[in-house]
Amino acid sequence: MIGLGGAEFRLPLLIAVFGFVALQAVIVNKALSLVVVVTALPTRLVAVPPATLLPYWDVVANLLLGSLAGAWAGATWATRMRTATLYRVLAALLILIAAALLGNHTGTLHHVALPPVAVLAAGVTAGFGIGVVAAIMGVAGGELLIPTIVLLYGADIKTAGSLSLAVSLPTMLVAFARYSRDGSFTVLRRHARLVTVLAAGSITGTVLGGLLLGAVPDAVLIPGLALLLSLSALKVWHRATGG
Repeated sequence: MIGLGGAEFRLPLLIAVFGFVALQAVIVNKALSLVVVVTALPTRLVAVPPATLLPYWDVVANLLLGSLAGAWAGATWATRMRTATLYRVLAALLILIAAALLGNHTGTLHHVALPPVAVLAAGVTAGFGIGVVAAIMGVAGGELLIPTIVLLYGADIKTAGSLSLAVSLPTMLVAFARYSRDGSFTVLRRHARLVTVLAAGSITGTVLGGLLLGAVPDAVLIPGLALLLSLSALKVWHRATGG
């Protein structure tokens, strides 16, 4: 309903409801996010044809220069963090996503004109940061990618949404490859049935959300979801203290 994959909201549930520890929750979330992104791609390509996206290939390349490195670095840091530290980092990032959610849907984004060299540098830097966040949280990063694409490159929101998927998919695959080298990756095999059910639920929710698009006004939906993320952040932070 809001144009996101839902991984931001899934992560606290994996921890609080299904009992996964921090790193395991991130890896499961990453796997489910990958399923949602791959499912969303055909729909996006119908709404925004490839011919419309082709002129923006340099935007995707610019962001990928940073996001691929950021995804590898973020996954590496996540596997090496103490569990309590990772809980605190996840809580802080949930607050960041809540703020981005409010900013994207309540404010008006405008293209910021910069010299080409500055755009290139800003794109690599932003891509790296988004790749780190996406890898650590197990999300696609669309809530951060979309405003970055609009602000830096002047794309419209619909085009930015499709371009964000083009950046997200290879970025997620790199993070997935890095996580696969860690022992915690076995959580997907141990909980294959649950992951399959959650994936089916995510796909069903994606379709249902599309059908309900516009049923709830953004003025009600967005603040409510931001509040939910903030409360989830408090619960995840509390996990760091063993609560």
